[in-house]
Amino acid sequence: MFGCDLHYQTSSDPQTFKRSNPQTFKLSNMHLLSLLHLSDPTLPIGGYTHSNGLETYVQQGLVHNAATAAAYIQSMLASNLRYNDAAFASLAYDAAARNDLDALLLLDEECSALKIPREIRQASQKLGVRLLKIFSRYLRPAFVQGYEQAIQQGNASGHYCLMYGIYACLLATPKLDALKAFYYNAAVGMVTNSVKLVPLGQLDGQDILFRLQPLLRELASLTMEPDPAWLGCCNPGFDIRCMQHERLYSRLYMS
Repeated sequence: MFGCDLHYQTSSDPQTFKRSNPQTFKLSNMHLLSLLHLSDPTLPIGGYTHSNGLETYVQQGLVHNAATAAAYIQSMLASNLRYNDAAFASLAYDAAARNDLDALLLLDEECSALKIPREIRQASQKLGVRLLKIFSRYLRPAFVQGYEQAIQQGNASGHYCLMYGIYACLLATPKLDALKAFYYNAAVGMVTNSVKLVPLGQLDGQDILFRLQPLLRELASLTMEPDPAWLGCCNPGFDIRCMQHERLYSRLYMS
């Protein structure tokens, strides 16, 4: 069972780090801005319009305060995202490193099949295509062109997690850092939605996010080499409440 009470050390003084590890410091800064751009929750792709089922949990009273919101977010990250979108992002990164269009198309097909709730599947497609529209303006190698063509012809969906993995690789971001940012992006989205929906105080949301840091680091490490046999592992309650969201009497979010 994952938790947020893991022990960790704070970062050392940046100048000390730079002096003792000049090459590492240089490399880390080369990809930092690109990674911040790619994982920015405010990218104009429409992510803010989706709660991914959280709205149902709140309306049913299952998430109703800071403690239940924190438990929900931890469960989603460790028991759902790890075996679904984060795993697919990791595998897409590897496929992009090999320029392997066939592998990307297979991942796309499997990702579509495993996203059972319609709203979640459609949201993933829309966010992914919009992410492609942004970053293909800057990086568009042959295998990305082939993937884009398959999407346009209706032979692929272009899921967000796959696009993220592709462009994290193309932007020369170390895989572990890319995965940390992927989990952080997801956590920020869930915290923001919890603050709006429960509602929570702004400081409650920041407390949750701060305490998640050890978990995010651990999950990123565990997702470096996903086991294909575990792809799609999910809590059934998550899918059910995502489906129930389609029929809520009132909704603020598209999913």
